[in-house]
Amino acid sequence: MSDKFFFMGRQDPRQNHIKYGNDKKPNTKAGSKKYPLTLLVTSEDRKQEVETLVADAHLYAVVNVDKSEDAVESIGELNAILSRAETVKVDKAPLRNGPCVCGSGKKYKKCCGK
Repeated sequence: MSDKFFFMGRQDPRQNHIKYGNDKKPNTKAGSKKYPLTLLVTSEDRKQEVETLVADAHLYAVVNVDKSEDAVESIGELNAILSRAETVKVDKAPLRNGPCVCGSGKKYKKCCGK
């Protein structure tokens, strides 16, 4: 008999369904109470500016001040969240036999839907 059968054993079929990727915590939302943003600024005035930006965007953040000469401001996470594109909402086109949107009182197909 072959030794393969006895030593290899049966493979677990669920191993093929394990997902590997970069996002280990897909349900974490940056800027929430549970996962606040960590920001670094170089002065107290800049700290107040960043805190107002965070408050206006309804986010939560921990803003630290580093006054050393070689300090670099780190607010990339905030910029990424603030620069997200908003969802585009398109009005539904009027039905062919519905009233025209221009307010003429005619059907859409006779007025603006030519």
